[in-house]
Amino acid sequence: MTCLDFVCYIFVAIVFFQILLYLFFFGRFALLKQKKKPVKDFPVSVIICAKNEAENLKTFLPSVIAQAYHDYEIVLINDASNDNTLEVMEGFASKHNNIKIVDVKNNEAFWGNKKYALTLGIKASKHDHFLFTDADCKPLSNQWITDMTSHFSSKRTVVLGYGKYAKVKKSLLNKLIRFETVITAIQYFTCAKFGMAYMGVGRNLAYTKDTFFKANGFINHIKVRSGDDDLFVNQVATKHNTAICITPNSFTESLPKTTFSEWITQKRRHISTAKHYKQKHQVLLMLQYSFQFLFWFLAAILLIAMHHWVVVLALVLIKISIQYVIIGLSMKKLGEKDLFFLIPFLELFLIFTHLTIFIKNLTSKPNHWK
Repeated sequence: MTCLDFVCYIFVAIVFFQILLYLFFFGRFALLKQKKKPVKDFPVSVIICAKNEAENLKTFLPSVIAQAYHDYEIVLINDASNDNTLEVMEGFASKHNNIKIVDVKNNEAFWGNKKYALTLGIKASKHDHFLFTDADCKPLSNQWITDMTSHFSSKRTVVLGYGKYAKVKKSLLNKLIRFETVITAIQYFTCAKFGMAYMGVGRNLAYTKDTFFKANGFINHIKVRSGDDDLFVNQVATKHNTAICITPNSFTESLPKTTFSEWITQKRRHISTAKHYKQKHQVLLMLQYSFQFLFWFLAAILLIAMHHWVVVLALVLIKISIQYVIIGLSMKKLGEKDLFFLIPFLELFLIFTHLTIFIKNLTSKPNHWK
């Protein structure tokens, strides 16, 4: 057996594994039809933590205020801003009696720690069900609270939603950002359906007050500057207590980064946080990335060497075709179908980007909350 024969056998095994993964794992989410849940009658606290977000609050807060839900408060947390964020909050509060402001001053022990500010906001909230979003985020319908909270039950105390990014025409960076976002969402939604929920995003996340305080809040990872959303979900989510909400009315939309360097900085924070996930989740994510990398790397070696190139090319096309169907259906479900034809290109670019970020994080620490 030659070295190339050995590489070919490994490549075939990887293709076989990925096909099974797409058909029997990600396929479950792709074919999922979520039934509409009955509207819940409990009050809700919508919690928004803002640091130097005066302009974004002016733009996006009205869409939260316009929600059609019957009983909810909006808890606005001013996290030691040095612009006029507090004044903007007070302006909205003077016109809407369901807005509560929590003004957080810098604390020496928790300097610049968003989790400290969020904890104070949560403690000030008067309702037992929390719904979180960001200051630069807007719900895409006035049914956002209704749809997200409809998935709460006596057993389901954590609800994972989809937080998409706004489209920017003729921008490759925007497509890459949205592709990475939708692929991450497909992964955490699918894992949640299989009882292995490992993360959520603070742009669209809900859980109960009881869940927060039983876990002692963020205390287990309070020294990690990021992760108020994904690390908390990673800590508290179980196969019994977590639900997903993927109705279009439940989506939120955020402003994407506009420069590649800003996005890389953001992704460095996210990737550095993942090392604090439970070990089983770290292993699963690393295997997923490794198989993606090896698929393209080994395919390139075999095709360049023209080693059984017909078989190799056929396997590449079969894998991509199955990926197109499964990921394409999932993208359509999440309102990102315009990315469909760019799947292989964006996947390759993302693999290279994540590898670069991983190496960079080994040599220097990323920046965190503003």
